[in-house]
Amino acid sequence: MESAGAGTPAPTQPPVPHPAVAPLAFLLGKWRGEGEGSFPTISSFRYGEELLFSHHPSKPVISYTQKTWKAASGEPMHAESGYWRPRPDGSIEVVIVQSTGLAEVQKGSYDAEKKTVTLQSELVGNASKVKQITRAFQVADGELSYVVQMATITTSLQPHLKALLKRI
Repeated sequence: MESAGAGTPAPTQPPVPHPAVAPLAFLLGKWRGEGEGSFPTISSFRYGEELLFSHHPSKPVISYTQKTWKAASGEPMHAESGYWRPRPDGSIEVVIVQSTGLAEVQKGSYDAEKKTVTLQSELVGNASKVKQITRAFQVADGELSYVVQMATITTSLQPHLKALLKRI
């Protein structure tokens, strides 16, 4: 005869992050929300988005995946994935590949106390028009916000995307 509760798994604590990842633990998890995009050469648009920052405690790296969909119809739009590698000096190296074929190598910094990450493209590969991308992330009041800026061969660096997401 089974004792009461024998089939119920004990609640588990999330694993302690790798020491290199610990300062960015504020990003870890799944985030969902809405954003808007604009640029001088396109019509403005609204989108839904989901981001996932995950990591294995034995690795000093964060895995990143992102997907968006049209806010009105739910139709898939953009997707990207990559790796975020925080360094002990407060710098961070990020590689991101987009579903469009574009690849980014970003470098930047993080502030664990302010819960911010700022990135600047070192290389934008396989892009005929995009020349520069910056990304700025912040977690405040339980929400993740970001701004992506972009420069092309004909347009200087300016805001392109912004979103506000909640952890789910």
